[in-house]
Amino acid sequence: MSSLPSKTRVQTGADVVVESLEAQGVEYIFGIPGAKIDAVFDRLLDSKIKTVVCRHEQNAAFIAAGIGRMTGRAGVALVTSGPGCSNLVTGLATANSEGDPVVAIGGAVATADRLKQIHQSMDTVNLFRPITKFSAEIDSPSAVAEVVANAFRAAESGRPGAAFISAPKDVMAAGAVGEVLTPSAPVTLGPADSDAIIDAERLIQEAKQPVVLLGLLASEKTTSEEIRAFLAKTQIPVVSTYQGAGVVPRELFASFGGRVGLFRTQPADKLLDAADLIIAIGYSPIEYEPGLWNRGRDRDVVHIDVVPADIDKDYRPRIELTGNIAATIRTLTTKLEPRIISADRSLLDEVIRDRTEFAARAGAHNGVPIHPMRLVTELQKLLSDDMTLCLDMGSFHIWLARYLYSCRARQILMTNGQQTLGVGLPWAIAACLVRPGEKVISISGDGGFLFSAMELETAVRLKCNLVHLVWEDGSYDMVAFQEVAKYGRRSGVDFGPVDVVKYAEAFGAKGLRIEAPDQILPTIKKALELQGPVVIAIPVDYRDNHKFMEIIHPSALN
Repeated sequence: MSSLPSKTRVQTGADVVVESLEAQGVEYIFGIPGAKIDAVFDRLLDSKIKTVVCRHEQNAAFIAAGIGRMTGRAGVALVTSGPGCSNLVTGLATANSEGDPVVAIGGAVATADRLKQIHQSMDTVNLFRPITKFSAEIDSPSAVAEVVANAFRAAESGRPGAAFISAPKDVMAAGAVGEVLTPSAPVTLGPADSDAIIDAERLIQEAKQPVVLLGLLASEKTTSEEIRAFLAKTQIPVVSTYQGAGVVPRELFASFGGRVGLFRTQPADKLLDAADLIIAIGYSPIEYEPGLWNRGRDRDVVHIDVVPADIDKDYRPRIELTGNIAATIRTLTTKLEPRIISADRSLLDEVIRDRTEFAARAGAHNGVPIHPMRLVTELQKLLSDDMTLCLDMGSFHIWLARYLYSCRARQILMTNGQQTLGVGLPWAIAACLVRPGEKVISISGDGGFLFSAMELETAVRLKCNLVHLVWEDGSYDMVAFQEVAKYGRRSGVDFGPVDVVKYAEAFGAKGLRIEAPDQILPTIKKALELQGPVVIAIPVDYRDNHKFMEIIHPSALN
């Protein structure tokens, strides 16, 4: 039976959802359909929005969150009820802790059945409430536009994060009237309190060894530009968390002490230790817990963020500059005088020497399996300004987070809040969609690869030009080396081999293999010239990974 012409069809809740998403400027929706949400999927056919069917709901959330991180606008996932929603949990928890704006819409049983134990009934609103900024059910056709508008505002305002909407099937099918309330602009704040800024300026001017600590929100485009002006004027030494990568420009790189995270064993940690004042910008404790770098320290902290600090015994800022970070930094920069902080120069000189030594020692690693130091230095040669690099989680991540440098904010996407396996390939798919003119490389270990490798089919279908590197060692090594340090042995970390080249080819992608260090650059360059997804297998030698827990200087590596 043919459907009625649209002009005579009654507008439904599903129509209002789709119209609200269109008005919000949503270009893509990622998800998997089902009977409880098929009304929305049906209405998407007549919209401007491109529906991307994924192979797992978790990956749909990862892709949507990747779009959120790169654009600042919430990506959207759409899934069915029951396990369709519960499969989103890891994706939304990751996005919320990483500061990535994403809105997920999940189908639900009819409102009259929500308390019954029937097929796919689940209290998803309460399931998602602890791991999102916003979680609500559309309980009436007249409330559709309001719920959608508030979900987007919550996801994109303040410290961005995840929002969840439960969409019961009867509400989606029912007649609905009402004005579309999107686009719903995020809340825009002004600079922090002027008196507090003056107090912060005084502290900075009086400090003998101030250090700037950059967090994730420092890497937002407008904010990073203001921070660069601040650093250029003040010449204050700077370190960043892994997720603050790329804020420091090339011309100020001599003042960059490196990145901190996971273990307090990096050269940048010595710079933090020596500081008498920490200026934390866009920093969240989930990126690098204060107990690792500030325990027992009797010194002042200036907290500059869009939200107040989470106070604990190791992080009690003397001054909080709460407001728009870019506007606050701009105002603070105008008040500060240029200065030279010579007391910190010796530590920065050590960092520069370490970088030089690392590159020299890496070049001497010519064996197989390939040492991570060699892989890092070869990738550094490839990392041009027109490239996005998406990192999964694992031992390889630590090598790249510490030693691969970028001078473009949000060029390297890293996970650290939840340290989630499987994000690399989905983020690369997102990068191909929102940065179509760029080269895209994603990297995982052979453990994390299979957490989301099924989305290779999605990448093939979308004709994504991406290269995914799989560092192979046959174990969950990031767990293994920590177990050995604690217990003297490893447990539950070894698994069997997978031929990732054949695996890639089975999905319609191309598969390549690197057998020796001198093949790294030519193989990756060849892959970047090919059309469609390419997977490259690389055997890796992790013999030095245990030193992550003990080294301060890369010269300690073999």
